[in-house]
Amino acid sequence: MTEQERFQKLIARRPHAHLPFFKRPQLSRRQFFRSTAAGLGGYFLSDLLRPVEAHAQGSVQPKGTAKNCIFLFLQGAPSHVDTFDFKDIPGVTPTDFAPETINGVRFPVGLMPRTAHVLDKIAIVRSGLSWALAHPVAQTWFQIGRNPVSATGRIAPHIGSVVAIEKEPQRRPDQIFPAFIAFNSSNTSGPGYFPTELGPFKTVPDPEGLAAAEHSAGQGRFEQRWELLQSLDGSLRAPNSPLGEAVTGMGKLYDSARGMMFNPLVEQAFAYTDEESARYGGSRFGDACLLAKKTLEADQGTRFIQVTLGSWDHHADIYDRGQERNIYAQTGEFDPAFAALIEDLGASGLLDDTLVLVAGEFGRTVGSLTNTRNGRDHYLQMFYVLAGGGVQGGKIIGSTTDTGSFTVDPGWSRFRDVRPEDIEATIYSALGIDWTTVRTDDPLGRGFSYVPLADGDAYAPVHELWEA
Repeated sequence: MTEQERFQKLIARRPHAHLPFFKRPQLSRRQFFRSTAAGLGGYFLSDLLRPVEAHAQGSVQPKGTAKNCIFLFLQGAPSHVDTFDFKDIPGVTPTDFAPETINGVRFPVGLMPRTAHVLDKIAIVRSGLSWALAHPVAQTWFQIGRNPVSATGRIAPHIGSVVAIEKEPQRRPDQIFPAFIAFNSSNTSGPGYFPTELGPFKTVPDPEGLAAAEHSAGQGRFEQRWELLQSLDGSLRAPNSPLGEAVTGMGKLYDSARGMMFNPLVEQAFAYTDEESARYGGSRFGDACLLAKKTLEADQGTRFIQVTLGSWDHHADIYDRGQERNIYAQTGEFDPAFAALIEDLGASGLLDDTLVLVAGEFGRTVGSLTNTRNGRDHYLQMFYVLAGGGVQGGKIIGSTTDTGSFTVDPGWSRFRDVRPEDIEATIYSALGIDWTTVRTDDPLGRGFSYVPLADGDAYAPVHELWEA
């Protein structure tokens, strides 16, 4: 039995639910109350489930080549055949894409000129395949590494929250930043059933830094109010709170927020100059990539950063520069920011310790554009770009047909398409986390696998990324 046949047999026995692209996730009244009850139960009864037990399903050896992860999420699904699985379609591909072959990689230099200069530092997986074609489902699926409408999907934490809980024992007492930060990511998935403090700290770039890190009445007045608050109900949020571990967790969240107030380290990491911004393209996405770099340089406990760049949903006028949303506009933001991030992390030595991932939720239709709207619609085939954290640059894993319609050669040991769950396992392996871990603290009592179907070895890291 081949790996592909084994995978299909396992999925058939324990299938994922698939939704057509036009169907949006929705909850019935009964489902709403059932999900709410599960969430509240997990929150208030979490103290009854401790100490947490976690165990691995098999003998695996994580790579452990990275300390941090930056995930650049291209929401809306970029066209793979116009970017990192480039296909030059006669009469369709614009001539100003100016494709060139660089070290054996055909790449649209005219579209992403600065990225072309860092191709030797990145690896491109071209055999990616999404599970769903609906934006909300596929976007959440990628962030939590599983079907969001499945039973455990409803309580599943973001990958960044898993990283945060795993790295908590390594956190120094003097580190004050959140372990998981999300820039420009208002719809980032949350901590699921994990403690609130392990969820994403959501913010947007501001050259003046974090406005909430100061108080209009001044530091002295703020401290007076803090002391008053503690005298009123501080004991309820303290360790061994009579209200349980959940409320103690809220106390930890309060303490973490206070540690960032009036702290010069916060200003250094979250503020930036016009000159710094210009190097990253002067866009909000570029500024977020800049802050991702500065945050890691601060070495204040942040281990997972998500930066979102949306508006890749190019159903119409994908090549029309006269339209507000087109591929030139989106790559125009992405290109300088991504290249500067890779270059600056490399110059500081942080790239060796930081895994950088670039991906959307799926790809876009191939070949000719749609007849009526001159765009590209939803398509399961997709790419992943990875760099740093020991990943060998200049690599191409997998190949597709001449049009990019489906995978011809998966390019890795599993001999099948690379799924989002495989990339989740890749992140965990790079960060030294056992991706086969199963926790027994979930409110459903089913056992929560870091990567689904860990007991069946359905998914695995793409270890070929580390091979020379």
